[in-house]
Amino acid sequence: MSLRKQKTEKKRIEMLRSAAKIVKEKGYDRATMDDIAAELLMTKGSLYYYFDSKEQLVFQCHELIFNEAITVMEEISRMDLPARAKIEKAIITHIKFLINERDMFNMIIQPEQLFIEENHLRSVLEQREKITSIIDRIIEEGLSKGEFSVSDPKMARMMILGAMNWIQTWYSTDGKYSEKEIANIYSNSLIKLLL
Repeated sequence: MSLRKQKTEKKRIEMLRSAAKIVKEKGYDRATMDDIAAELLMTKGSLYYYFDSKEQLVFQCHELIFNEAITVMEEISRMDLPARAKIEKAIITHIKFLINERDMFNMIIQPEQLFIEENHLRSVLEQREKITSIIDRIIEEGLSKGEFSVSDPKMARMMILGAMNWIQTWYSTDGKYSEKEIANIYSNSLIKLLL
């Protein structure tokens, strides 16, 4: 990638992060392109140069974070490790994304209520399904190797993802536990669902 393209991509990512912050603070319906442009110290017209609409901007926020998360989770699933170590890494990684990219994730808790564009909603749901399928593969691997003995893998996966995703609603940087401590507490507890 050329230096110019790298600078353009860096600017786009900065814009997406700022937009996520505004949407989180004001809510999707109340946040306007004017608000987002003001946060970025740019005109609304300049913002429209990069994004056709608020929905397009929020969709690209989703694409940015989920593409990164899926890449990392796929790498974990392919590691030459026992399934238990893989699921532990996957849980810790997912929690780090949830905490460090909280603004991005909070915007898309209920995509069915957010995206009008059918292609946007379909893509969002497909990316969520990719994360789900990675967790399912790791669980199935653990079952086939005798590392896990859970009777209902799908239910276990839903409980694991549900517990992790709830972090978005209560996590605070001023809380009792650090990000690393929370990730370790969760991984130690959630793995027990599979044993």
